[in-house]
Amino acid sequence: MATQAKVPKTEGKNNHENADDQADKEQQEAIEQIDEVQNEIDRLNEQASEEILKVEQKYNKLRQPYFQKRSDLIAKIPNFWVTAFVNHPQVSALLNEEDEEALQFLTKVEVQEFEDIKSGYKINFHFDTNPYFDNDVISKEFHLNETGEPSSKSTPIKWKSGKDLTKKNQQAKGGRKRSPEEQESFFCWFSDHGDAGADELGEVIKDDIWPNPLQYYLASEIEEEGGGAVDEDELDDEEGLDDEEGDEDFEGEDEDVEGEEEEGEEDDGEDEG
Repeated sequence: MATQAKVPKTEGKNNHENADDQADKEQQEAIEQIDEVQNEIDRLNEQASEEILKVEQKYNKLRQPYFQKRSDLIAKIPNFWVTAFVNHPQVSALLNEEDEEALQFLTKVEVQEFEDIKSGYKINFHFDTNPYFDNDVISKEFHLNETGEPSSKSTPIKWKSGKDLTKKNQQAKGGRKRSPEEQESFFCWFSDHGDAGADELGEVIKDDIWPNPLQYYLASEIEEEGGGAVDEDELDDEEGLDDEEGDEDFEGEDEDVEGEEEEGEEDDGEDEG
């Protein structure tokens, strides 16, 4: 009986190594090809961003006359902006009582996006003559430099004597001093430039309130017209009363039927007699 030839161990090992080398080579080639495809995708994304930016710039210019017309109409409504801010859940959380009083003199808010849009925007707050500060306009603007680093700057507020709402040790109403636990003023936001990239209030005003402030001005009226939720206890009580009234009606009907039956029996007795 012929014996089967044995394969040298070194030959089997070499075949295994060759297979691994081939697999590594194919994997490396696939990675290089994926990288090339990804570069094409990135190139198209960049091209799309440029074209989207042009469209945004075009329509931003087309919107300006409508924003101006809207501002002119809003100016006819007293306390429009302070009402919109108070009705907005995020902004209202930043307002204390004195902020609301000062914002009653706010006559106009406008958001100005810079021409290339990506580099930043500016928010202007126009005020009527008021007892708090001398500024007619207070602005805060946000910038992105060439490296994408965010920064912000704002108009210094010219507070009138004893009216600086940003100072916590300021005398409050009735001669009371504010405690450190009391809420910071909304106006502190103008001088806060610590983290411009995470300025939520600026983003909320630009992206949420500014596109449609009317919805927040009307928010309280819509809520009132819609009415509150029905109280389940009241509903249960009403249903209970209805059930009781229904039971009484049925009881009355039973009594009437019984009375009629008794009268019928009496009549039958008289006929028999």
